[in-house]
Amino acid sequence: MSLHDVDGTGSRLWRMSKRFDFAAERIIPDPLVFCMIFTIIIFVAGVAVLGTAPMTMAQYWYDGIWSQAAFAFQMAFMVVCCAVTARSTQVSRGLDLLAKMVRGPVAAVLLLMIFGYLASFVNWAFALIVTPVLSMALSQRIRGLHFPMLIAAGYSTMILGQCLSPTATIYALLAGDHALADKIGVLPQTVTTYNPMNIVIWVLLAGLTTLIAMMTRPSEHEIVEFNQEIEAEPVAEPDAGEIEGSIASRLNSSRALMWSIGTLGLVMILFTIVQDGLFSSLSLNFVIFVFLIANFFLYNTPTRFISAYRDNLKLATDVMIQFPFYGGIAGMMAKSGLATEIVGFFTSVSTANTLPFLTYLSSSLVNLFIPSQGGQWIVQGEITVDAALQTGANLPLIVNAFVYGDEATNLLQPLYIIPALAVVGMRLRDVWGYMAFLWSVWFVVTSALLLAVPLFF
Repeated sequence: MSLHDVDGTGSRLWRMSKRFDFAAERIIPDPLVFCMIFTIIIFVAGVAVLGTAPMTMAQYWYDGIWSQAAFAFQMAFMVVCCAVTARSTQVSRGLDLLAKMVRGPVAAVLLLMIFGYLASFVNWAFALIVTPVLSMALSQRIRGLHFPMLIAAGYSTMILGQCLSPTATIYALLAGDHALADKIGVLPQTVTTYNPMNIVIWVLLAGLTTLIAMMTRPSEHEIVEFNQEIEAEPVAEPDAGEIEGSIASRLNSSRALMWSIGTLGLVMILFTIVQDGLFSSLSLNFVIFVFLIANFFLYNTPTRFISAYRDNLKLATDVMIQFPFYGGIAGMMAKSGLATEIVGFFTSVSTANTLPFLTYLSSSLVNLFIPSQGGQWIVQGEITVDAALQTGANLPLIVNAFVYGDEATNLLQPLYIIPALAVVGMRLRDVWGYMAFLWSVWFVVTSALLLAVPLFF
């Protein structure tokens, strides 16, 4: 049966993906409601299942909220800095040149997917923002692109790319001095990230995901194009009370000030890379700092710089509100022991052959409520490692299975898609159906690979 549109209803893959729209349209609420429901579920589970006192659960929730205050600011500031960079004249021209490299929808999707994977290898936060920006540029120049699918497909490259990225939290953690080193030693990334089994699994998943993105074509009347103009950088209006030619006016328009701070930042960027190496330097703070310093050169007067940030601050609203709530959920999951109970159940019924698959399942489930790879490893890592040692399972593959599970349900869990949606002004329900479709494919394929691949190595 053809995967192409032969009867005006879109390709077969498109029709399959539309079956998930019922949830996006009728069930999936706005992201804020999503995390409120999760909060109630975990609170009730802690009280009813584990017998934790309600006030104790409330304290876990409260403490967890404030544990994420710094991360919430980081993510919000990242969204604003990256959006300011994306709206600059110089970046818009660069994206124009990149978009002009392709002519048709299929080639445009292929370019987006390759670009997204490469960006994710560098850093997940960078990929999260630049893929929707490139999607806007492509949609402005190529007709027939379904914009919601572009956003979801680009987002999937960020998620999957982390499973083979040297900057992924767990791979980087285990390669250094870590809490479980006395049990498993230091695991270099040649063992965890780049072992042959992981490379095979990743290549097959990435190839399949790219093919699905290229072949999922809606009918002509169902295509939702990005029709807005990509906003140019804002024109800074002079202060009405400012006297032209005054010292204040000259300082507000000073390029020397901007270039001085920008140069200082550039020196620190280069120094950090030389001192720590490129990949070791790519922390979340470092990536945000790179965008911040770039904006000192892209907006070369203080007035233009601050005007650009004022215009983009609204994009950070959802992030600032929702990230602390997920911190509260993680606090209840971890401190009540609920996460440990979930993981313990899966590991207790495992064998050496089934542990990779069951680790994938447990990691996928826990990630819905603790959407932080590092935070999830704190809860799940030691139990998982102990199970691997007891059953004689392949430890690097167990680590890989944990990472795939942690990343996969980010297609269902809306936390990390929020910044990307904010940049392009879209709602979760616009993209969730296609994301859920991709997750269902990943779930089947990854599960099969985790059970089958070890038989050949």
